[in-house]
Amino acid sequence: MRLYELTTVYPLEEDQYQAGRDQVLADLAAQGVEIVKTGDPIDRDLAYEVQKRRRARYVLYNLNIEPEKITLLDRSFKLNANLLKYLFVRVEQ
Repeated sequence: MRLYELTTVYPLEEDQYQAGRDQVLADLAAQGVEIVKTGDPIDRDLAYEVQKRRRARYVLYNLNIEPEKITLLDRSFKLNANLLKYLFVRVEQ
């Protein structure tokens, strides 16, 4: 397993944020991902407009994951309507 950072961007509306976050956590659990640390949600301005939104809620996760499972997560994250953007970054140890 390797250490990755996952940055997720959700809508500000509480119900959409919770639904998106719950789906992301369910997808991670389904792939057997170990969540090392979850950052606090932060509301920030977006660099550019995404789905007609100028502000969003960011959450950072530190994960232990097999690299081949990222492709499977990428597919399921694309189907999550309450997840605006996401990015996996490998952390060098």
